Amino acid sequence: MKDYNEKAAILAVRYAVNVKQGDLVMIQGSEVANDLIKAVYIETLKAGGHPLVMSEINGIKVAKFKYASDEQLVFVNPMMKFLVTKVSKMINIFADFNRQELSLVDPEKIKLTTSSPEYMELLKIYQERVFKKELDWTIIPYPCDSFAQDAKMDTESYKDFIYKALKLDSENPADVWREIDKEQEKIVEILNKVENIHVQGEDTDLTLSVKGRPWINCSGQKNLPDGEIFTSPIENSINGRIRFTYPGIFQGKEIKNILLEFEDGKVVKGTADEGQELLDTILTIENADIIGEFAVGTNYGIQKFTKNMLFDEKMGGTMHMALGMGFPETLSENTACPIHWDILKDMKNEDSKIIADGKVIYQAGKWLI
Repeated sequence: MKDYNEKAAILAVRYAVNVKQGDLVMIQGSEVANDLIKAVYIETLKAGGHPLVMSEINGIKVAKFKYASDEQLVFVNPMMKFLVTKVSKMINIFADFNRQELSLVDPEKIKLTTSSPEYMELLKIYQERVFKKELDWTIIPYPCDSFAQDAKMDTESYKDFIYKALKLDSENPADVWREIDKEQEKIVEILNKVENIHVQGEDTDLTLSVKGRPWINCSGQKNLPDGEIFTSPIENSINGRIRFTYPGIFQGKEIKNILLEFEDGKVVKGTADEGQELLDTILTIENADIIGEFAVGTNYGIQKFTKNMLFDEKMGGTMHMALGMGFPETLSENTACPIHWDILKDMKNEDSKIIADGKVIYQAGKWLI
């Protein structure tokens, strides 16, 4: 049996971004994931691509915030602009030595790094190339100790958890994801005809419009693991309140029991039992008080909250919304925001519903369509 790294590399390279002869492929990741980085590098070569590895060494993020001036924090290396303009595939290996390494960093410093005109220009180039299908990307996790600790698992159990979430325990994982794609497309076809959404649940009564906004079927082409259906709501249509039952994780920091209140699309009040100061800082980021994504998790193989949104937002029986950046492919008008912050709500309670144009289409964590 192929090990995790080899099977994960094949899924990322051959299925998710589908590397072809001559593709320039940027592979990014932390050195803690060297085994997977190497496997992706080898698989890229086998597929005929030209791999470029950019590996982050332990402690370098903290060093930047500790020693860099404000001018250095907002600086964007022109080489990054060159790469984002030229590469045709991006594979991001998601791993970290210490998920809490930024916990003592001033949130205002973190905000600076993503607020400069140079960074926003880089983000715009990236978004436009993705929208034009000139650039394909994917994220794939590595079962590192820090992720296992967050999930309250030993590393071997966490590796098994990831293995199954990615469908690597099947004979042909890509075929499984293709079947998921077909099943979810049936739901997407129905949702694409919907105009108005009403969400009800614990401390939640929220209305929004999705008229004319396409829904996206997420089945392993971008995030790995995958399993969600999302769109970007009409920006000024959101009204009401919603309580997120799981902690929001931002730059490794937790914000607990978040309650957001909306008027005409903007957050007018945001409270949290823990992490209020950080929540307030996030909401001062330009356009971060606007929702860029409305989504429902469809991966019922993931049932444990692990403080890792790559997995958590996919949990079957949950929904999530993202403050900030929306997506060009959903016709979002809020693409000029430096953050996209997903926050998760459990929907398994019998009183939790999603109502579309007056009809209940989702209740107690299950689709009714």
